[in-house]
Amino acid sequence: MTGTPLGDFFRARREALTPQEVGLPEYGRRRVKGLRREEVAMLAGMSSDYFMRLEQGRESSPSAQVVEAVARALRLDDAATEHLWLLVQPPEARAWRGAEGVTVSPQLRQLMDGWSAAPAFVVGPALDILAGNAMAAALHEGFDPADNLARMVFLDPAGREFYQEWERAAHSCAAEIHAAYGHDPDSTRIARVVAELSAHSSQFAGLWARHDVKPKTQEGKHLRHPHVGDLHVLFSTFTVNGTPDQQLVVYQAEPASPTEAAFERLRARADNALAAWAIPPG
Repeated sequence: MTGTPLGDFFRARREALTPQEVGLPEYGRRRVKGLRREEVAMLAGMSSDYFMRLEQGRESSPSAQVVEAVARALRLDDAATEHLWLLVQPPEARAWRGAEGVTVSPQLRQLMDGWSAAPAFVVGPALDILAGNAMAAALHEGFDPADNLARMVFLDPAGREFYQEWERAAHSCAAEIHAAYGHDPDSTRIARVVAELSAHSSQFAGLWARHDVKPKTQEGKHLRHPHVGDLHVLFSTFTVNGTPDQQLVVYQAEPASPTEAAFERLRARADNALAAWAIPPG
């Protein structure tokens, strides 16, 4: 976050491309990483001066044709294109408008508490764990504290053992925070979390500088719990109505699988884990 959000995004994405990837010839030794501004401008069908003003924050409210042309020139996928659209919106047009919901409704807490067979928890834009049920507390009992998914991945030594596909988990965390950042570039909470992670994790700093964007998906996860062993979980994510910056995450096991048996052992630890968890119980 060294320049404007839009400028930082443009620089990162053009630096991630090579001339060959976009069908341009490459002559001699290049002094810049990735594509030059004038090359992106040419691919997008606009003047290099106009694109430079966009990247430097001296041009606001680009037209829909300009946004789509730049998205094509930078080879953005659907998630990155949506992120670009968010970055060019005025603050008052964004759904969150800087109001991060940190209070989880009693109804949602009660719903999660009723799920005794599945870990369920609510996360905020910066991947703070805002609330969770007893199974979620037992699942994350190896972390100290279990209060922010990104901090747990990058800064807690337990993360390397717990997330068996650590590289994928790390990339997902950075990309998910970037997706949330597009909704609210002025978020002080996101800024604090990014600053803390960047200061203490070179891996996070490198991933954040790439400006990859990825909302939460339903890919499976391979986890290793310190007491119940390997877990191959499926998970679903739901946006919370009335609080669009909150997401409900639910982990599930395949029926009659070793993970379902491990969940049974996890349930036996759940009540004690919840009592020790940093998140207030519902």
